[in-house]
Amino acid sequence: QVQLVESGGGLVQPGGSLRLSCAASTTIFNFYTMGWYRQAPGKQRELVASITRGDSTTYADSAKGRFTISRDNALNTVHLQMNSLKPEDTAVYYCNARNPVIKGISYWGKGTLVTVSS
Repeated sequence: QVQLVESGGGLVQPGGSLRLSCAASTTIFNFYTMGWYRQAPGKQRELVASITRGDSTTYADSAKGRFTISRDNALNTVHLQMNSLKPEDTAVYYCNARNPVIKGISYWGKGTLVTVSS
C-alpha cells in the first residue's frame, strides 16, 4: 500500500524557517520522483520543488534561493527546508510521488498546513 505521510507544518513568522518531511513506502521512494506541491486558498495547486532518484532537483521560481529539497534514502524521507518565509508562502503543502516512466501514475499525501503570519 502506498503511503505518503507529511509532517512539519505550522505557524511561523515572516522571515522564519520550517522543515517539512514526507515519509514514503520503500517501493515508491526508491524509484519515484518525489515532490512538494502547495495550494493556497482560492488558487490552483502548484509545484514547489521536486527531486529525482538521481538527486536532480527542480524548483519553482518562487522557491529558488529560499527552499531546498533533499532526500534521505536511509529513512525513505524527503524534506523541504523553507527559509525566509513570506506570507505568500501560506498554503497546504502536499507531498507527491510520481512514476518517472509511466505517465499519470502519482500518489499524494494528505497535506500539511503552513501559515506565515505575524
